[in-house]
Amino acid sequence: MRVLTELDRDRIAELLARDEFFWLDLQSPSSEALQHVKDMLNLHPVAVEALAEPHQRPRLDPYENYVVLVFYGVGGDERADLDPIEVRMVISGSYIVTVHGEPCEHLDRLRDHFERGVQGGEAFVVYKVLDALADSFFPALAAVDEEIDEVEDAIVSHADERQLQRIFELKRELVGLRRIATPQRDLLARTIDEINELPGFEDDTRNYFRAVYDHMIRVSDLIDSYRDLLTSALDVYLSTVSNRLNSVMERLTIVATIFLPLSVLTGFFGMNFGWMVRHISSFADFAIFGIGGIVLFVVVLLAIFWRAGYLGNRAAPG
Repeated sequence: MRVLTELDRDRIAELLARDEFFWLDLQSPSSEALQHVKDMLNLHPVAVEALAEPHQRPRLDPYENYVVLVFYGVGGDERADLDPIEVRMVISGSYIVTVHGEPCEHLDRLRDHFERGVQGGEAFVVYKVLDALADSFFPALAAVDEEIDEVEDAIVSHADERQLQRIFELKRELVGLRRIATPQRDLLARTIDEINELPGFEDDTRNYFRAVYDHMIRVSDLIDSYRDLLTSALDVYLSTVSNRLNSVMERLTIVATIFLPLSVLTGFFGMNFGWMVRHISSFADFAIFGIGGIVLFVVVLLAIFWRAGYLGNRAAPG
């Protein structure tokens, strides 16, 4: 099996003449290059348009002796590389052509794998290409799982708006992946037979594509699970913030409750009626009735709060 990364017309014509299966992998090809592909492989004009058009949904269009498949992977092994990579391909029993607009390290590794001499039939090569794209979701989703754990730990230790922003950012990215993974899973369920029935593919190759379908089921389930985990993390965040607010409000209520009788006391004795305060004429009277009354109210209220469990770690009586 030959792997080509450039449009070598003589080499392709030779491989077609010998009926030797090959893989042509093109990154950001020009319109002229795609027209050459159309002429060499005798492709339908609509098929070439599908190869050139970016941002398509996962789909499979059958033709007489080949199919045009739009399949997605993700950029890299880290959460920061969750951007999907669209790979448009033509699959037949004589060749597979893959076209993508940005580098795809998963296909690069697979090309190196085949260039080192690993051999396989037509269905095996197609399976490995689809499997590499399907498996590209797993390392990125594992990074998402680790980040969700970090967010949950950060929320428990000290919740702030940074965790809330990270939760919504992760949810947006997972929603974007779900819009790809779920249709891609359903596409494989419907079209395995159409790929398997291409001329040159053996009858027992169905198991290859069923394995890719199983991987996409796992990807779809993981995305849904992580979305549920993020929803739970959001609930924990809201509960933590609410508990913190309740704690602050409790302290403010205690302070306000202490100062309320003091305000009444000082306001009462501050009224401008001589018969009320005529007998308070010395510092001793001021200390007993003024300062002493204030201190007495504070002590009584603190004792009440302590017995009710509002101060310290003592639980309130049931």
